[in-house]
Amino acid sequence: MKKPLIQALIIVSSFLLLWFLLNQISWVDLFEVKKNGTRTEEKLGELYWKSIKSAEIEVSNKFILNSVDSIIEKICLANDIDVDKIKVHVLQNSEVNAFALPGGHMIIYTGLIAQNANQDAVTGVICHELAHLELNHVMKKLVKEVGLSVLLSSTAGGGGEVIKETGKLLSSLAFDRSLEKEADLKAIEYLENAKIDPEPLANFLYLLADEEAALMEQLAWISTHPVSKERAEYIIAEIKSKGEYTSAISNSTWQALKTEIQDLD
Repeated sequence: MKKPLIQALIIVSSFLLLWFLLNQISWVDLFEVKKNGTRTEEKLGELYWKSIKSAEIEVSNKFILNSVDSIIEKICLANDIDVDKIKVHVLQNSEVNAFALPGGHMIIYTGLIAQNANQDAVTGVICHELAHLELNHVMKKLVKEVGLSVLLSSTAGGGGEVIKETGKLLSSLAFDRSLEKEADLKAIEYLENAKIDPEPLANFLYLLADEEAALMEQLAWISTHPVSKERAEYIIAEIKSKGEYTSAISNSTWQALKTEIQDLD
């Protein structure tokens, strides 16, 4: 009888200790911290977007914007992501690039679409940036590179130059290997849930690898950003099955989208 009694006392004591500790937490304060953190991120996003917008040409063509929105809506719907919190901006820039900003902002350069023959590859890149947003990589990166105190001072109105300089950081491929891989793998999950083939994303990265090979061969040992070939290989390895795939938008819409972008020049 002693052993069961001792075990019962231990369980009761553990429960009471846990209850006591939980009561020491100010849940209101924690909620306020989280709410303030969200406000800070939203404010930072607005400041970064304002800075970028002042130096770039934002696309206003409704067909282009609606087509890009359709791609993002399909991905979000298939993955239970609130599409309303994603703020998409298409910029007229020939660079093959897309990147995420704090507060749910996603920047897509027209060059990504114009210079890509496969719409599923573009959708894969968009999924990768969406993953950075959903996994909170953008704020992790900024806090690590810039520091929380500097970011907070920027939102208070005294960090215009900081916003300008760190905005360049966000548009570069500067996430470290672990965050990039996490975003890549999450992008595969998003694509497969939406019944979109992930392999074109890997093929796109193989093409980039051909262009960057000479430079990255010399710099890979000091770079925290994984080379495209490495990323393509683990994406191929991660693809779970070859199922019935579709695309985010029809082929005719994709071709019309590319034409509309070419006509911007």
